[in-house]
Amino acid sequence: MEQQSKAPQDIRNVVNFLRSSNAGMKVRVGNLNGKRVDYFKGKGAVKALLSPAYAKLKNVPKVTTEEEAQQLLLSIIPFAFFLRVERGAPSGSSSGSPKQLQITQMQTFVPSDYYAWFYEGSQWTTYLGGVAMVAIMLAGVMFPLWPPIMRLGVWYLSIGVLGLIGLFFALAVVRLIFYIITVIVASPGIWIFPKLFADVGFVESFIPLWEWDLPKKKSKKKRSEKGKETNGSASPVPSARIEEVQDSGSSRPASRTAARVEEVPDEGDS
Repeated sequence: MEQQSKAPQDIRNVVNFLRSSNAGMKVRVGNLNGKRVDYFKGKGAVKALLSPAYAKLKNVPKVTTEEEAQQLLLSIIPFAFFLRVERGAPSGSSSGSPKQLQITQMQTFVPSDYYAWFYEGSQWTTYLGGVAMVAIMLAGVMFPLWPPIMRLGVWYLSIGVLGLIGLFFALAVVRLIFYIITVIVASPGIWIFPKLFADVGFVESFIPLWEWDLPKKKSKKKRSEKGKETNGSASPVPSARIEEVQDSGSSRPASRTAARVEEVPDEGDS
């Protein structure tokens, strides 16, 4: 946009920070005139400008209070890096589909409002990734023309990668077999490298070496709440007593008796 090209360098540095992942803002996806755009909430931008990551930046306006952060964000709006929008209903049939966005005529900054991005940030990483992808594809196509030593090196590298993958699968099979054996011999069983498939780092995946497969203990709070619900739902049920009475009707034999069901209160209520 023409307005964005007129922005001073310090304002552009602030915008680049807010658009990057270092800001830590929650970015949502909305539907603006049939096009998907990113948008954020104002208070997220205020919080990002007050973060330690922003304080470490150079050649940016100094921000120490929320009022200064709001004034700085308000001064960015005329350059159309982001604009204030109103959020409506979901654009699709499901509730998780992007919500409809509409640009408001009154462009001001309010922390509780939403703002749509019209700036994609620095594109040098995208260009660099595209060039690297083209280079890799060309190198793969021209593999028969590589020198013999390079082709031999690639062959050794591929064999090493395949060996690591095979070792990983073999380790997974061995730990499963060992666990089944220990479940039978020494219940509840032992896991080798219990964090092998956990969402942790590479080194943490192999720490500890082994661990008992103990069930997770329920918290006392959950147990107490469950006990209260059980006690609260239990209510005394009236018991029934069957009593035989003589039938006074003349149309039935004198030896036949009729049964009458009578409800009596439970002994606990008395």
